[in-house]
Amino acid sequence: MIKCIAVDDEPLALEIMEDYIRKVPFLTLAGKFENAATALRFIQDEPVDLVFLDIKMPDITGIQFLKSLKYPPMVVFTTAYGEYALDGFNLDVVDYLLKPVPFERFLKAAAKASETWSVSQQKSVSAGNTALPMDATWVNDYIFIKTEYKIIKINLEDILFIEALKDYTKIYTHNLPVLTLRSLKSFETRLPADKFIRVHRSYLVSLNKINCVEKNTVMIANQSIPISDGYRDRFYDVINRNS
Repeated sequence: MIKCIAVDDEPLALEIMEDYIRKVPFLTLAGKFENAATALRFIQDEPVDLVFLDIKMPDITGIQFLKSLKYPPMVVFTTAYGEYALDGFNLDVVDYLLKPVPFERFLKAAAKASETWSVSQQKSVSAGNTALPMDATWVNDYIFIKTEYKIIKINLEDILFIEALKDYTKIYTHNLPVLTLRSLKSFETRLPADKFIRVHRSYLVSLNKINCVEKNTVMIANQSIPISDGYRDRFYDVINRNS
């Protein structure tokens, strides 16, 4: 399944995109947004594979949105203005759809996206690793993190917990903390689930490093980390299974 979102400031156009996406069996709609800023905040925490993106929107245009992404997903432009086709070509988008978009034309664009996605997955498998941006590469029991002007190797065993900040994520280890632009969600989905668990919107902790749990608080290396309501039940289920 290709995880996608639709971004368009016209509610009717957005409804059409939603309907089209739901008709294609290999697409799954993760969200729809009437402005690029909201969509940008969403994909920073919830990585997606494909964006159906309108170009001419107020505040932030589709082109500005795409250029702002350090590691952009596949993009299909949807617009009523044919003069932006060259921009789409230069930005290496999958396809360029002119409104009103017939379903047959949408399906052709979806098929192109599926082919592109399949090729990238095959390359990933042949390389022996999950396709990841170069600022965070997972290999066995360690990760490589790009921070500032260097790449740091961190053993998973050395990670105490990971905290989401406003624009960064901080990895706390036995040594100095490491800052990265990767989202906390990306760490949660890729780190081993039997070793790391989310306890709060802003915290992912190493189960092996927990000293004690008291009053919905986790203690790790003299640091007090809250357990929020949304993660409490799953956390205690894991703790009880290992007690």
